[in-house]
Amino acid sequence: MINGMFRRFSRPCALTDSEEQTVGTMHAFISPLRYKNKMYLYGVNTDIGYNNEGYYLYIGPPSPDITQYQSGYIVCGGDSYKIDRAEKVYFGTSVFYIWAVIRKTVETEDGNE
Repeated sequence: MINGMFRRFSRPCALTDSEEQTVGTMHAFISPLRYKNKMYLYGVNTDIGYNNEGYYLYIGPPSPDITQYQSGYIVCGGDSYKIDRAEKVYFGTSVFYIWAVIRKTVETEDGNE
């Protein structure tokens, strides 16, 4: 049921390992991470909270299990995001979905992020 909702309402993405090899594909939601606390010095304040540019919230299906690839990347819509932290959310004993804090990567001229 939830996988159908991900396919219907979210964007196609791919999970890559640290060597940039595709490990799996999925549909997931990626949204700018906003904070209500206004103590931060950088970023943009918006009507719904503080937008720290570069950090995003990922909500995706249980498979592929991105918690096993914390040194990996999510590739979606031509952008690449480094997985900073990922956790499973359970419904009873089954994984319902996975959430993560991801950071948009920017490649420099020398090929480093």
